[in-house]
Amino acid sequence: MRFLLALGSLAFALAVRAETPEELFTKRIEPIFKSPNPSSCTQCHLSGVDLKDYIRPTHRETFLSLRDQGLIDLDHPEKSKILGLIDMGKEAKKSTDIQTKNRAAEYEAFAAWIKASAADKALRDAPKLQATELAKPPKPDAVIRHARKDRLLTAFESSVWALRFRCASCHTEEGAAERAKKKPTEAVGEHMAWIRPTAEETLAYLARSPLVDRKKPEKSLLLLKPLHDEVSHGGGVKFLVGDQGYKAFRGFLDDYAAVVNGTYATAGELPKPPKLAQFGTQSWLKIQNTPPAWADKYVAVKLFAWSAAKGTWDTEPIATTDRKVWGGGKLWQHNLTLLSAPDSADAKRWKTGRPELAPGKYLMKVYLDADDKLAKDWKAELSERDYVGQAVVESRWPTGYGNMTVVEATKVKK
Repeated sequence: MRFLLALGSLAFALAVRAETPEELFTKRIEPIFKSPNPSSCTQCHLSGVDLKDYIRPTHRETFLSLRDQGLIDLDHPEKSKILGLIDMGKEAKKSTDIQTKNRAAEYEAFAAWIKASAADKALRDAPKLQATELAKPPKPDAVIRHARKDRLLTAFESSVWALRFRCASCHTEEGAAERAKKKPTEAVGEHMAWIRPTAEETLAYLARSPLVDRKKPEKSLLLLKPLHDEVSHGGGVKFLVGDQGYKAFRGFLDDYAAVVNGTYATAGELPKPPKLAQFGTQSWLKIQNTPPAWADKYVAVKLFAWSAAKGTWDTEPIATTDRKVWGGGKLWQHNLTLLSAPDSADAKRWKTGRPELAPGKYLMKVYLDADDKLAKDWKAELSERDYVGQAVVESRWPTGYGNMTVVEATKVKK
């Protein structure tokens, strides 16, 4: 009887015995390391990092590697940085059930293993690993951060989304339906209504559509159709190679392709963030009775606000726009794009509300691409050498194609 009681006590003791750090690693961490499926990192990152990158083949090596990189808090293991990284997608608005379950499983596995390992004095006091023995993503931190989905969305908002008004008359769901009514015999493409209610929805739609070519972004239909050159476009010419629309779309597409393909290897290869954020508007500016020298040439306009505090015009433009001059009609017209420092009060207001230029006087500077240099190099910029004159414009800046602010070309003088 005593033997049976002793055997039962032993069985109970074995049942309640806490698993060792190595047992926890084998049971809960190794399956993550060996799984062919991507980790929860892909919920926030398009490329550059996976939880597997932080795991070494053995329990000891993995713990020391994380410890030596400051990713484990030995005294407060529940506050370890690696747990925070795993849990970053927890507040995401559109987490799927699978993503939520995977993240929770990874978090619980690492939390239990780290807590047990941090209590092991031999592990805590073990010598540091050599730099070559550390387990970490192959890409530098700057490249990993650049591949975050929220960073990509911000870039999209200040490029394609900001310039969407060049396309909105036909490429929203309402616009596509209206065009189908007006031109019932015209073929309407399956992906014509690519502009969705929000920037996030539009980016998600484009990412899964054939309008974006990930291998050859410069051949994306989203870019070629507005040119109306290689690919026919029912809406006619909306872009010129090198104009603001082309630069915005091409720059984003190149960056997007490099991110999803994992092309970036160093921080030096990353595109420089723009100094100014862009916000598209429905306020139109027209210059009429343009001179013969402007005919069929690219013209860019910058608007500068008056600074009452300095008693002069601002040195940085608050709005810009560009277009090819219609030589036959002797006019140039296009909608304005507002500019502001990304963290400014204007930028915050325009991002959440409707971007609008305040009524008043503005200095309008005009630049002419007389030598077609943008067509030869899409990254080129017009400079003061291309400046052809300026004029003061006063307007309430109403919105809509039929409510343009009109300037006579004769008022544009050096």
